[in-house]
Amino acid sequence: MSNDVPRQKPKKKKVKLAVGIAVAIVAVVTVALARTRGAAPTVDRATVWIDTVKHGAMLREVQGVGSLVPEQIRWLTATTPARVADVRARSGAAVQPDTVVVVLDNPDLVLQSLEADRQKTAAEAEIVNLEARLRNQHLAQEAQVVGLNADAVESARRAEADGELSRRGFLSKLEMAQSQGRAEALDGRVQLEKKRLGSLEKEASAQLASQRAQVERLASIAEFRRRQLDELHVRAGVAGVLADVPVQVGQWVTQGVVLGKVAQPEKLKAELRVAETQAKDVQIGQSVTVDTRNGLVQGRVIRMDGAVQNGTVKIDVGFDVPLPQGARPDLSVDGRIEIERLDGVLYVGRPPMATPAGSVTAFKVVGDEAVRVPVQLGRSSVKTVEVVSGLREGDSVILSDMSAWASVDRIRLK
Repeated sequence: MSNDVPRQKPKKKKVKLAVGIAVAIVAVVTVALARTRGAAPTVDRATVWIDTVKHGAMLREVQGVGSLVPEQIRWLTATTPARVADVRARSGAAVQPDTVVVVLDNPDLVLQSLEADRQKTAAEAEIVNLEARLRNQHLAQEAQVVGLNADAVESARRAEADGELSRRGFLSKLEMAQSQGRAEALDGRVQLEKKRLGSLEKEASAQLASQRAQVERLASIAEFRRRQLDELHVRAGVAGVLADVPVQVGQWVTQGVVLGKVAQPEKLKAELRVAETQAKDVQIGQSVTVDTRNGLVQGRVIRMDGAVQNGTVKIDVGFDVPLPQGARPDLSVDGRIEIERLDGVLYVGRPPMATPAGSVTAFKVVGDEAVRVPVQLGRSSVKTVEVVSGLREGDSVILSDMSAWASVDRIRLK
């Protein structure tokens, strides 16, 4: 009889089967869990900006920031090198056209003015002396003509008498011819001296005209020098407010240096800076609403810069109505330029980072959830943008920055 113990093969088969079943269950559960959608993150409804898609008229506007500046600024500059002797008005002071703002000093100008006056006075005295000399020459020549004319008359009478005597035989023909020759010679001299008298008058007129022109030239120089002296007292020139006086007493300034500027506060315009991507739609004459921090004022575009500076274009806005109280130069303002009015379009509030005619993904609110949907945008304004596709009228859309949930397609709202 044998003592061998039989092997437990059926029990091992059961263990292996159980392990296989467990592995299969784990795999199935893993696949099921992988296919199961993860739980959506929850967002507080009060922390996001939700807007409704509307249908109707959308006003396209372009926004710019800037400041109020005077329409006209009078720059006060030094017309000649000088030293600042006195500053009589400071920035912010109300000035009239004859208000002296800065007093300059230049001794050389004083000497030049005195010399110009001396030369003018000397030229005026010279013209008096010239007139006297020419008058004497004219009188002397007239006397010469008168004397010769008397001699010529007397010679003509004698020649006539000698002719009578010659016909009666009391005088020879030679003596008669000599007498007639003297008369003709004196008559010729009279005519010549008369011509010299006429030439002397013309010459005198030319000399006097030349000397008068010299006097006028020197008078102009003297007036210019006096004006230079007067301009050392720099006046405002117009009524307004002194905007800036950048010089100090004792400072030496050269010709053309700015000594100050005067603005007229009742004549202001707005200088707005508009992004170059939006400025392409701005045109002269378009309506502008300017916020002066003390009220809204309607204006219009009156000028645009042709060049771009630091990514913006400067646009000038003029006003046809008085500005509110408190409007003054350099006051910061905001402006909205009306580009066009779109009728019968879908539009919604403009999301952050949205670009005109671009594609974005937005969370559309559906009950207590928001689902990500693709949206095609069209033309944009300051606060609104046209919806081309992806949304319908009445849809609610989250416009806040949702970059924190860029990895999910839906969120729960509480």
